[in-house]
Amino acid sequence: MNYIPAILAVSLLVLSGCTEMGQGENQPQKKEEAALQKEEKQAEEQKQEQEQDEDKEEVKEQEAVVQQTQDYEVNTNNWKIEPIADVNAKVALLTIDDAPDKYTLEMANILKELDVSAVFFVNGHFLETDEKKDILKQIADMGFEIGNHTYSHASLPDLTEQEQKEEILRVNRLVEEITGSKPRFFRAPFGQNTDFSKSIVEEEKMQLMNWTMGYDWEKAYQSKEPLAEVTLNSEYLYDGANILMHDRAWTKEALADIVRGLEEKGYEVLDPKRIKS
Repeated sequence: MNYIPAILAVSLLVLSGCTEMGQGENQPQKKEEAALQKEEKQAEEQKQEQEQDEDKEEVKEQEAVVQQTQDYEVNTNNWKIEPIADVNAKVALLTIDDAPDKYTLEMANILKELDVSAVFFVNGHFLETDEKKDILKQIADMGFEIGNHTYSHASLPDLTEQEQKEEILRVNRLVEEITGSKPRFFRAPFGQNTDFSKSIVEEEKMQLMNWTMGYDWEKAYQSKEPLAEVTLNSEYLYDGANILMHDRAWTKEALADIVRGLEEKGYEVLDPKRIKS
């Protein structure tokens, strides 16, 4: 009688049974692991949702703080900056056009050292190089307000409606791409708005901004001392003065004297973030 095949058969049956038993024993463990992974995934999703809710709440709180501190507005009849709450009326706003041309970063550093702020109105054609984009990012990161001064500084009344729209929206896109925020203020070149440009500004939820005084574009004041003197002694220097300046060498040189002179006369150099848009 041949016992070897019988022994082999029995051995195979035993091994098969052991394997099945082992698989059966592992099934509850696998189920427990799957349940644990599901719980961990649900917990992670809940944590992410909670963090998102907290982020949204923080944004709302920040927006509420901003709204509470926006206690001035632009009077679009005379372009003065006027209080809309019980705050200091003796303020002056500094605005710098044609940024970032040659001196914007130096001017921003001067203002930062003096602990005052300004609106830098940018022309989009200056933002086509990495160097100028970096300068804009730097001044935005320093806390300065960035305004829209059109792409090419063309006279808007001379353009078609489509061209006007592109002049404005192109700068908004560029500034937002570079700084993360769209401009809140718009100043037309030469102060020349059209009904159409005003409608675009309104659609974009921006504030129109012109000026009440400005001298650095006039030949007689294109040096440090004359510019500082005329600015500080102008008949248009009054409560809510909206001072126009440009990215120019002589303006950069006179800037510190202008700021100190304003403060000596009792003016608060207004942070534009306090202006409602």
